[in-house]
Formats: sequence, C-alpha cells, structure tokens
Amino acid sequence: MDIDDSTTSSVVSTGSLPQLGMVQALLEAARRRYADIDEGALADYIPALAHTPRRLFGLCIVGVNGDTSCVGDARCEFSIQSVSKPFVFALACEALGADAVRGKIGVNNSGLPFDSIMAVELNPERTMNAMVNAGAIATTSLAPGEDAPAKWRFVREGLSRFAGRKLELDEDVFESEVAVNQRNRGLAYLLESYGRLFCDAEMALEVYTRQCALKVSAVDLATMGATLADGGVNPVSGEPVVSGLVCKRVLAVLAAAGMYERSGEWLYDVGLPGKSGVSGGIVTIAPGKGRLATFSPLVDASGASVRGQLATRFLSERLGLNLFASTQATRGASA
Repeated sequence: MDIDDSTTSSVVSTGSLPQLGMVQALLEAARRRYADIDEGALADYIPALAHTPRRLFGLCIVGVNGDTSCVGDARCEFSIQSVSKPFVFALACEALGADAVRGKIGVNNSGLPFDSIMAVELNPERTMNAMVNAGAIATTSLAPGEDAPAKWRFVREGLSRFAGRKLELDEDVFESEVAVNQRNRGLAYLLESYGRLFCDAEMALEVYTRQCALKVSAVDLATMGATLADGGVNPVSGEPVVSGLVCKRVLAVLAAAGMYERSGEWLYDVGLPGKSGVSGGIVTIAPGKGRLATFSPLVDASGASVRGQLATRFLSERLGLNLFASTQATRGASA
C-alpha cells in the first residue's frame, strides 16, 4: 500500500487510529526508512546486553480495540528494563491511591540523568518521580507484601496483567545486573538514610532488579501501553488492570519525566507520553487511540533507542498522534 503524505499531514489526535492497512503500511515504511541506521551503542555496562544482535528492529501498534499491527522483530524478547517503571507506578497508585503515592514519590522532572545521585541530594523530595531510578526503586518498595517474594509476586503478576500473558524472568540478565548494580545499591541506601524508602533497601533493590529483567517483546509493550491508553482495560484480554484515574495520573508523569532530562525535547518532537529502556525498548501512548512500541538495541547517551526514536517521531506525525496538534475551527459568517 502506497503512503501519500498529503493524506496524513492534517490528521490530529482525535478519533481513532487509521484503518489497519494504513497502520501496517506506515509501520513497514518506518522500518525501511530507519533499519540501516547504525548509530548508538549496546548498553554493555550490563554484560548480558553486550551480545544483543545490533540489527534487531521491531515495531508494533495495538489499538484500544485490540487491533494489532507489527513488523520486523516485534516478537523478539528482551528485558523490559526502565520501561517497567510507569506500569509499576500504576500498580502502586492502584493499590495505595494516586495521591498517596504522589506524596511519597513526587511527580516533577529532576532535570538530571536517570541514575543521578546528585538529584537525590539537591532536591528535598529526594525521589522526584517514579521514572528515574531513585524514584522507581522507592515505588517498588511500596509494593504490598511483607517480604521480597510477596512484593515480587505483586509486581510480576501486575505487569503480566498489563501484557495479557505471564511474563518470565531473564535469569541471565538478572544475575548480570546484580553483579554491576552498585550505583542502584547506593541510591537505595541513600534513600533509606533519608527515610524515603518504604522497606529494607536490599529487599527493594532485589525486587526492582527482578522487575527490570522481565522478558517482553514490542508486542507485549504495545499491549501494556494500550491498556493505559484505554482507561486501564487490557484491550486484548479484556481484563481491567487499573482505573482510568490512575491511567491519567501515570500518563501525566510520563509526559513530564518519561524520557528523563530530554522529556521536553521528546514532547516537542513526538507530542506523546513515552518511556525508554536501555535494552532498546520504547513505549509511546496515545490516550484513547492506542500504543506504539519499538525495539532496537542501539541506544544513545540517555539510554534511548536511536532507531526507535526516529521511527516513533515518523509514526506520530503520519498517524496523527501528537497530542498538541490541532486544526483551525470552522467559523461561520458573522451576523
């Protein structure tokens, strides 16, 4: 199917996604356009990620009606990493109340890298938001349960409901991260010293590290995101996961901080809440329409997939997803 830019340039983020044929054609066009980009690097500071094939590139869109379109390596599994953060935040908000979690974690952008210790020291709130590592570890520490197995069960089962299938742990990635997570361990103990962690530091760190090592595909991420886009109901399984109010709060934090210190640039270019992970996944949510997920393991200095960012910007424009796009209202003749 040929793509005519003149038929898509005026589309704005209202209504529904285009027909499946157009969505599929645009996904294929995006993959062709960016598949040969070889910029960025593997996140080899996690040793298990150093051997990921560089050429992998998959894209998937799931609409709020459950319609799914995907191309390339969209069903290839990888560790979810930081893309887990908004979904665990949603689960915590559902369990404890969005306002309660906001008071404990915060919702403002730190303006600093995702693993910054300086951000904890400079800001009285310490955690700042659930998308940076300090805030995400604190959010995981809020998971109901008296011990690590109970908290892990809550997190894993909740993320599996978002995906619509049971998610499995990548043991190699988990063990690899445990061996090199000294910075996250430092963040956890620093938060504990400030009274901003809500269980034992080692317990929080273990569950958080497991959370990041869950295996997903771009199809899974698109389904998880479409659940947030559809008021908390998984559009594939039909299962309610979180409330519509929680979705609204989570998407607001994603827009403000999902892409870390570059969230402003992301909104300027893409116009949608999004979240990246160092394994190469990016999820982008169009409320009321659906979810776009990309996977490509070459990441930039901020830990976001290079091909994924380019493809997401292309598709946001062509599919009319940008939340800030509008057309002039039709005005009648004056009386």
